[in-house]
Amino acid sequence: MRRDLALALASGFLAGEWTYDGLLASGISVLAEEPGWLSPLVRQTLLCLPRPPTDRPRELALIIASRASAELAGHSLPAHHPLTVTQMVANRWRLPVLDDLGGLATHLGLTASELDWFADPKRWARTAGAGPLQHYRVSHRAAASGGIRVLEAPKWRLKSLQRRILDDLLSPIPVHDAARGFRAGGSVGSYAAPHAGQRTVIRLDLESFFASVTVGRVYGIWRTAGYPEPVAHALAGLVTTVLPLAAWRVVPRPTDAELLDAHWRLGRRLAAPHLPQGAPTSPAVANLAAFRLDVRLSALARSWGGRYSRYADDLAFSSRRGWGAGASRLVMAVEEIVRDEGFRLNAPKTAVMPRSARQSLTALVINDRPRVARREVDLLRAILHNCQQYGPSTQNRAGVENFAEHLLGRIGWVAQHDPVRGARLRASFDDIDWSR
Repeated sequence: MRRDLALALASGFLAGEWTYDGLLASGISVLAEEPGWLSPLVRQTLLCLPRPPTDRPRELALIIASRASAELAGHSLPAHHPLTVTQMVANRWRLPVLDDLGGLATHLGLTASELDWFADPKRWARTAGAGPLQHYRVSHRAAASGGIRVLEAPKWRLKSLQRRILDDLLSPIPVHDAARGFRAGGSVGSYAAPHAGQRTVIRLDLESFFASVTVGRVYGIWRTAGYPEPVAHALAGLVTTVLPLAAWRVVPRPTDAELLDAHWRLGRRLAAPHLPQGAPTSPAVANLAAFRLDVRLSALARSWGGRYSRYADDLAFSSRRGWGAGASRLVMAVEEIVRDEGFRLNAPKTAVMPRSARQSLTALVINDRPRVARREVDLLRAILHNCQQYGPSTQNRAGVENFAEHLLGRIGWVAQHDPVRGARLRASFDDIDWSR
């Protein structure tokens, strides 16, 4: 059976009464006739689906096309293609009810054509030139590791839509408790705290975390949330993108030859629909995409007598008893699960840290409790002292804009994890004469 005929029959079936007579009448309406194969096709469809799959028109079309009677349809064409009628059949997290594309467009304040433009279902952006046809501004910068990080920032109109999606549709969906970043109540401190004072801490990193989340996985998140197929496809398109070929060609390669393979893999990921690093929705969607990963790694940690937490692409395991030589086997088990879940470890960043050495997670030293490294605190104290003695302008060697706010941010970072030291640094800051 032709694909367009199966889709037309699926739309017609869903628009009518889900009974033998109702489906038969809908099929006759689509075909403008009653061919001999239609009646057995209706019976076979009802046998397979006793209830109407009102949220799955594409799946219904596949089922129709796979029935034995469908083979007799040959090259038949639909006389007309009725509007697909869909609705939510589950809503476990009490999200806004969006039964169809019209409901989604209304919720976002868009017309049907605008929704199609922003969702870009045919991925025209892949070959489009720069300018108004692109929904993202692409930039790149060198990471601390020497690799090249590609940033894809949505333009203001799409960014406002994504913020609406984040607030209304993503925020109510719970993430795994092990995910400590980009969620209410989560922080770097809450990520590191479970591993403080442990005998052994293992730190791992996921390679190209956002780019590794494919549009198919994002579509699955929206379907799990209960949205019908057309709505889930549109929402997946609104929060994913494809890097244009022209934009990738200007991204420089890393100077370190050992990073070239990872750079090549990044290019492959960006060439397919993926989560853009720079969109407001990407952290929340990535947390949901990693739910199964968090479930499995949490279970793995418990089976090894340890703990697990994740902050974005940073993974941490720890044990009060330590694992000794078994730590390498644990890392291998983690790597297998990570690969099975569609991600990849950034092997050079894996570190096994015993209690006898400095244990650090996300710039916090955690040998006894999470706190900022003494070296960083001492450096900040020296800068504040020199600002008092010689004036702030002498210390802003990097030409940082709003140098005072920059220092306050660093002081706040210390105070968040060590209030006593933070208060002392703030007192030193307050003694600075900013007119010098």
